[in-house]
Amino acid sequence: MKAFLRVPPLALVLVAIASVQFGAAFGATVFDDVGAAGVTMLRLSFAAIVLMAVWRPRPSDYARGDLRLAALFGLVLGVMNLTFYEAVARIPLGIAVTIEFVGPLGVAVYTSRRRLDLVWALLAGAGIVLLAGPGGDLDTLGVAFALVAGACWFAYILLSARTGARFRGVDGLALAMVVAALVPLGPGIASGGSDLLGLEVLLVGLAVGVMSSVVPYSLETEALRRMPRNVFGVLMSLEPAVAALAGLIVLGQDLEAREYAAIAIVMAACAGATRFAAPAPPPPRDA
Repeated sequence: MKAFLRVPPLALVLVAIASVQFGAAFGATVFDDVGAAGVTMLRLSFAAIVLMAVWRPRPSDYARGDLRLAALFGLVLGVMNLTFYEAVARIPLGIAVTIEFVGPLGVAVYTSRRRLDLVWALLAGAGIVLLAGPGGDLDTLGVAFALVAGACWFAYILLSARTGARFRGVDGLALAMVVAALVPLGPGIASGGSDLLGLEVLLVGLAVGVMSSVVPYSLETEALRRMPRNVFGVLMSLEPAVAALAGLIVLGQDLEAREYAAIAIVMAACAGATRFAAPAPPPPRDA
């Protein structure tokens, strides 16, 4: 962590965003082998192993109410990851992330008392309609999965704040990740079967777990110590664009001009809601 102190916080956030989205793109490369549920299972399992090994939380140190909160946090985290990857299996990565951003945007509007934020919400809604509405050819189930992932992200942000207040360091997240890893366990085994034990698949799962969970969490946590929270929130609105770039480079997912325009609209809405309403931005996350 001391090495991070020499790196500008802006660079930390940008690397974290790229790590999350390129990790998701690499995970999608083995969908044909183990399915979206299988990738989710591997990602969350490896993330749980790494976090538990590094932080070594002791459940006995916490009250039952705190552990129930961590379990609920983990359940939401697991569903968020599973539905996100199911969305990515059906629609381009950049579009899935854009639609999923209804979660943090919803928190920005929910925690604000300014009428201006309704404008940002309507603007984001217009962008999503432009993506998935008439004239588009997106898979309906994929859009639905992305919306569910966004709703889970909304809950994740609120639960993350409560969990962080009750647990030391990253103990709450580490315990929650164990519960999260159980969510896709059944669907993942059914989808991937013995292919989950393939060396290439395991290596991809490990890489995705580290790139999309461990690395961004560490970088974002340090960045938040050294930059205003509203600036952090604005930077997070870059995620849809980075996701579109990762989808293009890793998966060959080129988008139409209309889709790029819709992504830009949603990004502007998220940046505006965060910058001008100044609510708490999305915390370090695992999706």
